[in-house]
This record gives sequence, C-alpha cells and structure tokens, in this order.
Amino acid sequence: MTTRYKALFEELQKNGEGAFIPFVMLGDPNMDESASIIETLVKSGADALELGIPFSDPVADGPVIQTAANRALESGITPDGCFKIIENFRMKNDTIPIGLLVYANLVIGRGARNFYSRAAKSGVDSVLIADVPTLASGSFVEYARDAGIDAVFIAPPNADDAKLREIAGLTCGYTYFLGRSGVTGADREMSAPLSSRIALLKSSGAPPVVVGFGISKPEHVRASLEAGADGAIAGSATVAIIERRLDDRDLMHEELARFVKDMKSATKGKG
Repeated sequence: MTTRYKALFEELQKNGEGAFIPFVMLGDPNMDESASIIETLVKSGADALELGIPFSDPVADGPVIQTAANRALESGITPDGCFKIIENFRMKNDTIPIGLLVYANLVIGRGARNFYSRAAKSGVDSVLIADVPTLASGSFVEYARDAGIDAVFIAPPNADDAKLREIAGLTCGYTYFLGRSGVTGADREMSAPLSSRIALLKSSGAPPVVVGFGISKPEHVRASLEAGADGAIAGSATVAIIERRLDDRDLMHEELARFVKDMKSATKGKG
C-alpha cells in the first residue's frame, strides 16, 4: 500500500504536530489556476491535499463547494484533466499525500478498476467516495487495494459503536471523521462529541483520525486536536477564498497562503 500518509503522520507525531489538510476542487476556476492554487497551498504549509473531481450532483456538499464544482465544469475540466493536474504536480513534489474526494458515478463511469489504476498512475494516495456506504464498498476496496490506493471512509458523528468499529477496520491511510452531520459548509461549526468517538475509532485500530466539516478557524483545528484527532480538513473555508477573489488572482493567493499558515500554526504544540 501507499506509504505517504504513514510517513507524514509519523513525522508529525515526532514533531508534536497535527496535520492541516486543505480541500479544493480540481479545475476551479480553471485548469491552470487550479494548478497554481495547489502550489500555493503546499508552499504555505499544507501537510496533505484533499482534492475534488467536479461532479454535477455533489449530494454531500454545501453551496460553496457545489458552486466550485460548477465553475470547474463550466471551464471545461474533465476527470482526465484533473488527473493531469495531479501528474504535473507530482513531477515537482513526490512526498505530500494526495487524496481524492469523489462520487460513485465518477468512479463507475470510466470503469471502477480503470479509475483506481488511473488515480494511482497520476500519484494519488487515497480515494474517498462520498456516497458509497460501507455495505456497498466491497468491490471499491478491492480495486483500490489492487491499485495500491488507500480506500478512505467517513466516520459519521452519530454512528453507533459497531459501525465505527467497522469503519475503523475498513479505512486506510486516514479516517475522515465528521465534526458534525449534514453537508459541507464553513457557516456551520462542528458540534459532534469528538473525544469519545475518536477514542473509540483509535481503540478499534483506525488509522490517523482527521476531522472535517465545520473546520474554518484555527480554534476549530485546536479543538479537534485536543479531542484526540491527528489533524483537520478545511474545505468550504478554503474554497470560499477562491470564490471571493476570482477577480483578483494575486489577492486570492495571498489570502490562501495566510489562511493555510494560520491553520497550520494551530496544529503545533499538539500533545
């Protein structure tokens, strides 16, 4: 299996840090600018990347990320174009973990085995399919394993103990723990009882736990780590900067850099 996540979390633990992982939509606002945005995120201190492939019906996403997907689709981006962005980035950086957050139709549409093979060839480390429950995940896990890709699963805050233990046994690379229920969005803060659920996941053998949904401020990152998480993902808050500064590229990159630096700073001094 891929080892970039393992190497990252071991290094962060040694340094007493958590992971900060920004999410952006590939192809937003266009292919060239998307590649530049990813460069800015990494240069500013992102520990890993979570990247979306635009889809027309993103049921787990709130309006900010839905709009980003629409911008990317309107710019003409395709899944192959998304993989090309990742391939070009991998020529410059072969160490940072890259995860894809996608929907099942995108995987099935090109043949699931082919999708995972293409993802691996481009340099992707993990794939999280937002609308595939654990009960229907068998073939996807098999194809991911065969391609050397980590299959990541979402741990909902309202899942019972048995379900969390099941997820802990299935997910690889890291565990995506929802800080709250619902869809993505920076306007609604995390509200789940983090510590007890994270403790259960870890005692059940889950890989490093990363909190997403409702992460938009440094204090959310700190709260996640204090609850026992190993990192935090910010999606809507990152994408909102892109949306707000579409007409001023320089300011967009300045604000993205400042946001990542502030969020990463909140991961230091963990434990």
